[in-house]
Order: sequence, then C-alpha cells, then structure tokens
Amino acid sequence: MPRQKQISIATEVIENKIYLIRDQKVMLSRDLAVLYEVEHKVLMQAGKRNKTRFPDDFMFQLTKDQFEILKSHFVTSNGANRHGAKSAHWGGG
Repeated sequence: MPRQKQISIATEVIENKIYLIRDQKVMLSRDLAVLYEVEHKVLMQAGKRNKTRFPDDFMFQLTKDQFEILKSHFVTSNGANRHGAKSAHWGGG
C-alpha cells in the first residue's frame, strides 16, 4: 500500500478558502487542488471517477451569477479565476 503524504497546513489558510454559497460552507475546487498539491483537472477527474463515494450534493456547479458574485470578492481578476472556480464542494462530505 503506498504511503500517504502528510501535509501540514495552518488552520487560517483553510478557513480563508471557505465560502458561504447556497447556505453551505464550501471550498472551490481550485483551492482544494492547491491544498492537495494536484492539478485542478486531476482533482476534477478523480471526483467524477468516484462520484458514488460522495453525497449527490457534495459537488455542484456555480451559476453564472454566483460565480460573478464570488469573483467580485477577489481583489484581482485577471482571467485565472475563470478556470477551476466554478465547482464547489461542501464540507459535509
């Protein structure tokens, strides 16, 4: 069995990546990819491949309005926010 890598992350870093969307505390998929040190597309592929392991509402797509509101909270918007910010994961999974 492969050894799992131990990652130490300050609580504040994680707390700053949690947003309230649809009355749920969620993390954006791109932030999860950074925390797990994997490419965003790899994280998304793994999520799709293992859908049955999670509740139906574990991952959802943001609406265009939700995405625009969330994007407005970021100080800079240089186009990088368009990729990976449209999927959210709630904390109950």
